Amino acid sequence: MNDRDPLEEFADVNEAVGEDWESETTPYERIRHVIGHTYSAVSAESVADDARTAPKTARKHLNTLSDEGFVETTTGEHGGTLYRRSPESLVVEQAADILEHVSTDELITRIQDMREQLTEYQSTFGVESPEALAVDQTNQALTESGSQQDEIDPETIREWKTLRRNLAFANAALSIGNAEQFVDGDRRSTDDSVPA
Repeated sequence: MNDRDPLEEFADVNEAVGEDWESETTPYERIRHVIGHTYSAVSAESVADDARTAPKTARKHLNTLSDEGFVETTTGEHGGTLYRRSPESLVVEQAADILEHVSTDELITRIQDMREQLTEYQSTFGVESPEALAVDQTNQALTESGSQQDEIDPETIREWKTLRRNLAFANAALSIGNAEQFVDGDRRSTDDSVPA
């Protein structure tokens, strides 16, 4: 029979996995992975702890990632630099993922479908956005305190917001896909004009 505490065994497994990760990756790779999943601003020390490296090393790589546009920096409450994943890099990553799995023609069809769904939400509720719907409902509740309000299902609001987000990513993917065609086309036309 094992007399060890299950929490100790769990900590040992986590430490072993962490040690494997550290031995199989570079500090830059670990820092990029950690900040790639960081959407609220954190210190270099926090990233360093999670990436199993020194704060000085984390700061160096975070500044490189900031120069590349992968990381966004802000000034913290006490004047220190805070880091988080840049929204632009997330959009580009999502767009690239979409382009990898969906053809341009299918993407155009999906964008049209999403626009129709969005228009349907707007006409059903008589407002442009789920945020405007919340304001509208609050205003109605304040002015009609004695009457019974029809409550909008929170799932409907969530679906509307998700639809808008997905449409934005799909539009970004289509724009990037179209831009890549022009870049590839320009590269081909330059290559074609150079004698072999």
